[in-house]
Amino acid sequence: MRLATWNINSIRARVDRAVAFLERTGVDVLALQETKVKDEAFPRAPFEALGYEVATHGHSQWNGVAIVSRVGLTDVERGFPGQPTWGDPAVAEARALGATCGGVRVWSLYVPNGREIEDPHYTYKLDWLAALRDAAQGWLTTDPDAQVALVGDWNIAPLDTDVWDIARFAGRTHVTPAERDAFEAIARAGYTEVSRTHLPAEHTYTYWDYQQLRFPRNEGMRIDLTYASPALAARVTGVRIERDERKGKQPSDHVPVVLEIDAP
Repeated sequence: MRLATWNINSIRARVDRAVAFLERTGVDVLALQETKVKDEAFPRAPFEALGYEVATHGHSQWNGVAIVSRVGLTDVERGFPGQPTWGDPAVAEARALGATCGGVRVWSLYVPNGREIEDPHYTYKLDWLAALRDAAQGWLTTDPDAQVALVGDWNIAPLDTDVWDIARFAGRTHVTPAERDAFEAIARAGYTEVSRTHLPAEHTYTYWDYQQLRFPRNEGMRIDLTYASPALAARVTGVRIERDERKGKQPSDHVPVVLEIDAP
């Protein structure tokens, strides 16, 4: 099975690119983040015409996650147990969507940005990650052989080499010890960040800002990451970053990360 994750940065603006990507790569399951669309307005038809089923979780023009699959799509879950709320009135934002696809429990995750260290959104981000860790740990406690993929835009650069110049990020989110510890807590819960296992550790980016020629200068960040449960990690035979998706007409500022998963 081939599983990909991609922060598409508006599915309505880039549905043609997403469909072309599926046609070109033969990806079986695509987890999308930042779809920026309500469920009823998600452009399902082009995916369904290719033989994919679609599950969505979107409340407005902000956030939003989706999963498209041609190997089954069952037990859809919008939000994970204990997911914190945000806003006034407080709601569980459309940032997590789970579904079972080809025997793998896939979670498409869009972790809160955090904004600034002194902003309440930073505390919300840490609380959100802590709740995800607890839920993910619970899934393995219930079934140590569970096939679980936690994939998406984590809005964290776990290593200094995951940003083009760590000095530029001093005092800013994405690289703070608390965020990195919250990310590492998923590993302590029993999961493996398989893209780190199969790709070079340094300067392998998945995101480049639109401003200041970041992409041509390769001034990027590695924040789109892929955690797998022990049983699933043992089946991952390769990972690649589709860097060329940052090129061409109207690209997302993120690119897909693709997992090759062997048969069980």
